Amino acid sequence: MSPDTKNAKKPISKVSAKPSLRVSPTLLHERELGAPGQRIAGVDEVGRGCLAGPVVAGAVILPELFFEGSGVPAELLEVRDSKLLSAETRERLVPWIQKYALAWAIGEASVEEIDEINIYHAAHLAMVRAVKKLSVRPDIALIDGNALPKGLIEWGVKGRPLVKGDMKSLSIACASVLAKVHRDAILDEYESLYPGYGFGAHKGYSTPIHQRALKSLGALSVHRRSFGPVAEALGLR
Repeated sequence: MSPDTKNAKKPISKVSAKPSLRVSPTLLHERELGAPGQRIAGVDEVGRGCLAGPVVAGAVILPELFFEGSGVPAELLEVRDSKLLSAETRERLVPWIQKYALAWAIGEASVEEIDEINIYHAAHLAMVRAVKKLSVRPDIALIDGNALPKGLIEWGVKGRPLVKGDMKSLSIACASVLAKVHRDAILDEYESLYPGYGFGAHKGYSTPIHQRALKSLGALSVHRRSFGPVAEALGLR
């Protein structure tokens, strides 16, 4: 059933109305920054610790209606930090996040950029690209982590870092889900392009299966040469 069909009948309720054994992200931090009067973009990245593939960031601005009496739509009550959700749940949430968001976007930094400027700066680059691709310019970027990307400051967008933001902020959690599903799709393509490496299962992370494949099959162009296990497979260490 499409989001439009289901939305016509789904009740709207507040996030706090549904109990959970896991921490539920809220709109508290967005409100503290002035939402809905200020447009707050939640920003998160995924894939920082992987041995292969790009680092991907998501950016999401939630609409004014989320901050009004009706609250957050029931379809988004399951949104959490993407690491806490199953692949099936993330896939189910993506069209709803995209439907309700005032604006959303994805940014990437390539393997080559990761190796050239290091993963820390590449992750920030992906975040900046995601924010710049938003169809609506945000007033403030709420960034998962403990530091602001330099590029946002240079672009003139105010920002606030939030440690464990993907567990606390609903807009960051939504960005986390979009980024994770987008990046997983890239690694699923690697699964068909490069059989034997197990990309579809480990999504590029440094699992025993992945490390064994590196040793037996060698490193690929999609591997990050600046990461230890890949460098070792290439004989660079």
